[in-house]
Amino acid sequence: MTTDPVCGMEVDETKATATSVYHGKTFYFCSTGCQQTFEKAPDKYAK
Repeated sequence: MTTDPVCGMEVDETKATATSVYHGKTFYFCSTGCQQTFEKAPDKYAK
């Protein structure tokens, strides 16, 4: 399990609705909406 960086929801990596790679790290999202929010401002959410 990992945490969606946008909404904070716990996400199972094998069942994530969407993913995004930023600076070589894969981020997992509960929805495409969270993925799109992340991709608009990744520095805000990538920790």
